[in-house]
Amino acid sequence: MADHAVWRGHLRLALVSCPVALQPAHHEAASLHFHFINPGTGNRVRMVTLDAGTDQEVSRRDLVRGYAFKKDHYLVLTDEDFASARIDSSSVLNVEKFVAADAIDPIYYDASYFLVPDGEAGEDVYVVLREAISRSKRVALSRVVIGRRERAVAILPMERGLVVHTLHDPRDLHDPQAAFSGIPELRPDAEMVKLATQLVDRQTGRFDPADMTDRYEARLRELIEAKLKGEGLSREPDPEDDRGNVVDLMAALKRSLGAEPGGGKKAAAPQKAAAKKSPAKKAPAKKPAQRRA
Repeated sequence: MADHAVWRGHLRLALVSCPVALQPAHHEAASLHFHFINPGTGNRVRMVTLDAGTDQEVSRRDLVRGYAFKKDHYLVLTDEDFASARIDSSSVLNVEKFVAADAIDPIYYDASYFLVPDGEAGEDVYVVLREAISRSKRVALSRVVIGRRERAVAILPMERGLVVHTLHDPRDLHDPQAAFSGIPELRPDAEMVKLATQLVDRQTGRFDPADMTDRYEARLRELIEAKLKGEGLSREPDPEDDRGNVVDLMAALKRSLGAEPGGGKKAAAPQKAAAKKSPAKKAPAKKPAQRRA
């Protein structure tokens, strides 16, 4: 049985279905949390909910939802109203089609949920669907109603299960052309692109979740511990912020290739240079063999 499920229903592919549940894949339990404090008293500030007309405090549990059909006029909707508006995706994740994984631009991905079997009855069906999606190397597209909104979702295999990624509605995204329109249409230097590509290749590695560690939060924790002990924390120097295009890009690329990824000088570079020169010394020995042929 799925714990902390935000949605329960069925995953369906054609005439095959199984009961499933969605669990949030993300949480902030380990994150630092801060409160608003009145600096004059040192007390925490309490946020209150006020009636906009009477300024009287209202308990949040007594509130209902309303739709503003004109300024300061609201149509109140009850839980029964929302229930009567249910559609098929309120209870069924119906796979509509499959697409290549790289067909979805990452900018469309939003929240993530673990899609797990809801009970033992459909576990065998779940495993078959998971394996079929995994072997297809494709992404299943479906729709689901979460938080009183239908969301397009992508379903992908993950380890022994499936993960659902909600997808942004294109109308909710800013136009990328507007963002990039000011970038000049320059033709990059071919040699510089080659060097930059070599730099990319040299720094290519395996993805490690540890790379996502929040170093700023870790630094804040150090600061908090130091202040609790009555100590301070020395500030790290800010990186140089040179916005002028005065750097010799070709020289910078060459220096980058001559240094280790961690910033140190590449020790093997002299050996490689010597190795390149060694064939030139042996070249004269090959000429007599060519003449004999």
